[in-house]
Amino acid sequence: MPDYLQSLFSLAGRRALVTGGSSGIGYAIAEALGRAGAEVVIVARGKAGLDRAAERLRGHGVTAATIVADLGDREAVRRVCEQAGHIDVLVNDAANNIRKPMAELTEDDYAQTIAVNLTAPYLLGQHYGPLMAARGWGRVINIGSQQSVRAFGDSGVYGAAKAALAGLTRSQAEAWSAQGVSVNTIIPGFVLTPLTEPAQAIPGRVEQMAARHMAGRNGVPQDFAGAAVFLASDAAAFVTGHLLYVDGGFSVH
Repeated sequence: MPDYLQSLFSLAGRRALVTGGSSGIGYAIAEALGRAGAEVVIVARGKAGLDRAAERLRGHGVTAATIVADLGDREAVRRVCEQAGHIDVLVNDAANNIRKPMAELTEDDYAQTIAVNLTAPYLLGQHYGPLMAARGWGRVINIGSQQSVRAFGDSGVYGAAKAALAGLTRSQAEAWSAQGVSVNTIIPGFVLTPLTEPAQAIPGRVEQMAARHMAGRNGVPQDFAGAAVFLASDAAAFVTGHLLYVDGGFSVH
């Protein structure tokens, strides 16, 4: 059985790029891919957080490198592509969420949100997707949101960007799946991460969200380890263009 599982899920010899990889879901996915055998490159804005994350990864025996970059800057995205080198698995997790009533959002809010949540995944996909297709193997894993498919608590531009990311997933799958590149989006529920801290600060919100999940609790970053390894592995060769709900039943309501 171990040999069979190894053939299905091992990522030995693969190299993964994880944006937003210094904390939250991004870190959990980076650790999971690394412990499954992949070399990992993590990207985030803060050097201190990246250094801490890399140290944790190496503590698990993971070969890890870091790149400091603000993915809201197109030149920074291009620099990531130059510095990261060969990549087999691209995980687009980096995100920002400007939570304001719709009428209060500014043009700058719009530009910042689209840049990080949609343009960066598009540009990274445009760089790595054709290279993966030329080699005949690759994986792109986009991290979506409940707001990919529904309005939810001041969705604003974030909701529009995450809905567009689901559409980008389908377009990328159409473009490259026949060449061995699987492209999918993970849809989380309400997850206790730094990104959701403003929502967590609302009195009663954490408890309310926990009750909405059929699992009876909110998500934690470690809930995404298995899904990420599956989607990155040979086991997911015939899974593409798909939205995988890892949300404790949140979306069923």
